[in-house]
Amino acid sequence: MARKFQFGIGEFYHIYTRGNDRKQIFLNDRDYLRFLLLMYLCNSVKPIHISNQAYSNLEELFKIPRQAPLVSIGAYCFMPNHVHLVIKEIKEKGVSTFMQKLSTAYSMYFNKKYVKTGSLFEHPFKAKHVDNDEYFRYLFAYVHLNPVKINDPDGWQGKRILYPETAKQFLDYYRYSSYSFYTGRKRVEDVILNKEVFPEYFSLPADFESFMSDWINFDNEEFVEHNASSSGC
Repeated sequence: MARKFQFGIGEFYHIYTRGNDRKQIFLNDRDYLRFLLLMYLCNSVKPIHISNQAYSNLEELFKIPRQAPLVSIGAYCFMPNHVHLVIKEIKEKGVSTFMQKLSTAYSMYFNKKYVKTGSLFEHPFKAKHVDNDEYFRYLFAYVHLNPVKINDPDGWQGKRILYPETAKQFLDYYRYSSYSFYTGRKRVEDVILNKEVFPEYFSLPADFESFMSDWINFDNEEFVEHNASSSGC
């Protein structure tokens, strides 16, 4: 299906990709970590192959020099069967090239590891142009709140979170999103992100924590439902 818009340099997008037939794409922690690493390595105009690299630990791989990136990544979240990204295109055809490299590299890893064939991801990946401040702010909350569904599937249905304190504790220690980056907890994979080119909503970790706390405790169902429908996911 053709997109209703073309990607453009300097524009922001919400990218959403999920497993074919909604099947899981991450089966253990090593799968999540592989995708994290590929997010870094595939975001380069020059191909980088892990097999060509000498390394002894994950941290060394995140220090591999890259050439100019294709996109800037402002936020991400990995769920068992899908991925959310908030990105900005900075090279012509950067979004499409990055997603093609990322999905191909991870599919090859996954299919070889689990002796699978066929397409791992649904095609094409979904994308929505982020063209207003209200949606941008909502998106940062929506993407980072997604892991609540893992800890308590019935605790958040896009309307309100039933157990706010439990949700916050889980999000604080969920590794496979950029939530910890914005709360100031340093990790080797922070090099994936480039928040400088995104709107400066959160100058300090406390700003982000206050913002997320408002959403975690939010109880205006009509407002949240309206924004959830706007996300297209």
